[in-house]
Amino acid sequence: MIRPLLAVAALLLLQACSAIKLGYQQLPTLSYWWLDNTVSFSGNQTPAAKEAIDKLYQWHRREELPGYAALLHRTADLSAGPVQPEQLCRLIDEVQVRLDTLMRQAVAQAAPVAMALGPRQLSHMARHWEQQNEEWEKEWLQGDTDARMERRLDRALSRYNSFYGELSSTQTALIKTQLAQSPWTAEWGRRDRQRRQQDLLSTLQRITQSNLSQAQAEAQLWGVWKRWLQPPDAGQRAVVQTLSHRACENLAQLHNTATPEQRVRAARRLRAYERDLLDLNRP
Repeated sequence: MIRPLLAVAALLLLQACSAIKLGYQQLPTLSYWWLDNTVSFSGNQTPAAKEAIDKLYQWHRREELPGYAALLHRTADLSAGPVQPEQLCRLIDEVQVRLDTLMRQAVAQAAPVAMALGPRQLSHMARHWEQQNEEWEKEWLQGDTDARMERRLDRALSRYNSFYGELSSTQTALIKTQLAQSPWTAEWGRRDRQRRQQDLLSTLQRITQSNLSQAQAEAQLWGVWKRWLQPPDAGQRAVVQTLSHRACENLAQLHNTATPEQRVRAARRLRAYERDLLDLNRP
């Protein structure tokens, strides 16, 4: 129940664009479709699931969009000049606070739905993830080291080009070096993906098999979210922390190589995102 809502949150914070106006308005329908595809709700479970999603959506639109717009405004101001990694990490910390707020609301709405799931839905979820994992492995684990690097580079360039425009060969080489020095590997990514899936699945099993109150179910789901962010295993946790710090350093390094034209383009894109979110918040 949590994973699709997390993806929706990331979409709202990081991928806002003019097309999001239509997409955001369709989020209740899209979210239900996503969840139903994952767990296969029964006819009796469908109304409660749709109601939970709609309540979360209405709260989010009313309470959170102005804060996202303000964050984008500050980010656009910051992008006009050189940046330090610490500045970007503070922005990421703000994003994390907003995601935590969203997930607090999400688990409150998700808990009654989770408590009504049965063995059939949990088995369906496990099979669905097996299929998703096979697709993920085809994308990230196929080929030799060079082929994997090229796919990662293509994905990174696509993201950066959408903000800065076409990057120079020097900037492309910088990104490739950053990827090569990253502690992330496809093997680690697969293990972490499976860890998160198994954590949620086993938690849902406890919720459905135990006589828990709603508050206890919410606490169980909140624990999943926190462990997704901070793995219990010290080695995995160290990788996550390193990845977080590297993200700030890498983006600052790239942004500081940007031309004035590239920085103007990035600022304009961020301000367009801000306007879109403000438009969505209007009655």
